[in-house]
Amino acid sequence: MTTPSYPLVLENLKEHGLLLETDARLPNVSTLVLGEPVRGSWWAHPRSHEIFRVNCALEDHPDALVTKLVSGKITFIHRLLWPSVVAIGRAREPWQIARLSTNARKLLARADKAPVETNSSLTKAASELEKLLLVSSEQFHTERGAHVRRLESWDHWRHRSGFAASDMAADQARRKLEEVLDSLNRRFHASGRLPWQ
Repeated sequence: MTTPSYPLVLENLKEHGLLLETDARLPNVSTLVLGEPVRGSWWAHPRSHEIFRVNCALEDHPDALVTKLVSGKITFIHRLLWPSVVAIGRAREPWQIARLSTNARKLLARADKAPVETNSSLTKAASELEKLLLVSSEQFHTERGAHVRRLESWDHWRHRSGFAASDMAADQARRKLEEVLDSLNRRFHASGRLPWQ
């Protein structure tokens, strides 16, 4: 079940290409649902259940990809920008690899072979990989109610999702995302950053 604000959220995702879960200035789900910016955590807002439903519906939408792209925050990415995200994630450039912790390197090697469901002991390493776009990450609840994060390589994600490979080079992909975010930053007087910035 979605809410009356869901079509507005989809329209904004298509228009902007990037939509944060929450942010003080950049286009985001919380503000679109409430009609005003959230002060503090959206989880504490009286309409948090409505925001949660819209977030979940957007995560399941075929044109939305979710990752921590802008300022380390959960970001919904429109399908038109997926080639850029995948090209960057697969590039394994020095800014992505050079400072990885030993645990993150081990976890990346595991995720390259097959999807990995993380537990609390892998939270920090998983977050490192997410923020550097080295893996696709999906959060869900198990049948037992445990909160789990599944990490997978971008190649595995492409195969599972049916997303066709792109020949886009990593530098071209970074420029594309920089252009989109620079435009949003100017338009909304914001200061969002991408992982390599």
